[in-house]
Amino acid sequence: MSPPDPRIFFAAERTLLAWLRTGLTIIGLGFVVARFGLLLRVLAAQSQGGYTQAESGTSGALGVLFVLIGTIAVLGATVQHRRFVVTLPPSELPPAYSRTFALALSGVVGLLGLLLAGYLLVSRP
Repeated sequence: MSPPDPRIFFAAERTLLAWLRTGLTIIGLGFVVARFGLLLRVLAAQSQGGYTQAESGTSGALGVLFVLIGTIAVLGATVQHRRFVVTLPPSELPPAYSRTFALALSGVVGLLGLLLAGYLLVSRP
């Protein structure tokens, strides 16, 4: 029998955290894109230029889509990580390490991503 190797668990956790960073980046990009229409509106009001309402709607919808995609990435990685960790034998899991912290963090980020998408949908001009 081979000795327990906690590197397997830690590799899975690093993968989860990499997906969390990726999801957060996509969510942040979505927020910026969603608010880009607001910037265009402010600039158009100052210069009385040729800005149309459709430009704001397009950036808002695209931004919400990015936020939702980032949220799906985070929540999907959380579920995938949980499924994998359950298959590991207890000897592969580090005993003095909280295995739930990364899952809880990812779950909270996913929930906040959904709330942000809802906020962006409600606050659209």
